[in-house]
Amino acid sequence: MLTWLQRDSRKFPALDSALREPNGLLAAGGDLTAERLVQAYRHGCFPWYEEGQPILWWSPDPRTVLFPDELHVSRSLSKCLRQGRYAVTFDTDFAAVIRACAGPRQGADGTWITTPMQAAYWQLHQRGIAHSVEVWLDGELVGGLYGLAIGQLFFGESMFSHADNASKVGFASLVAHLREWGFALIDCQMPTQHLHSFGARAISRTAFAQHLARHLDQPNKADWRA
Repeated sequence: MLTWLQRDSRKFPALDSALREPNGLLAAGGDLTAERLVQAYRHGCFPWYEEGQPILWWSPDPRTVLFPDELHVSRSLSKCLRQGRYAVTFDTDFAAVIRACAGPRQGADGTWITTPMQAAYWQLHQRGIAHSVEVWLDGELVGGLYGLAIGQLFFGESMFSHADNASKVGFASLVAHLREWGFALIDCQMPTQHLHSFGARAISRTAFAQHLARHLDQPNKADWRA
């Protein structure tokens, strides 16, 4: 059961009914079935909560996004990519990537990628909706990220890095492929300095909704296991 956090909400999820404080909190409760998750993303919402809380659904305004054509690669990262120190794969070990993303982080207590959350996104992966990027160093998984691909949009969820520039290499490689595959936009959800360094920027919730309407049901040319 969903508990609405604004009385005039008419449907789930409604982009125009999210609260301002905290920014974008829309509803609490429900479940993490594949069907509900897909519908949430299709309407611009995503789950984000901590252990012991109900499932919280968010639709922040503004929304942090990256347009693939606007990817910025720093000189140091470009040098790292040319060196070929890391190997990058897609959809090779989704379970290991999401477990690593759920691992402890410096300065943070606990994780929002709970065991039920991991199981839910594994189901999406099994359906060909959720995908992972793996970054390897000498055969060891040292970085990666995961998210959902629906139509011509990629919804980024989380990334991790256990070696210098590992997650940056994975993200830059993903964006380059998404651009080749005809993706129009990458949803980064919330702003971070890390994402801004790649060229991510804020757009309004209204503009984000327009991109959803325009690109969700358009085909892409992705070949995740190539």
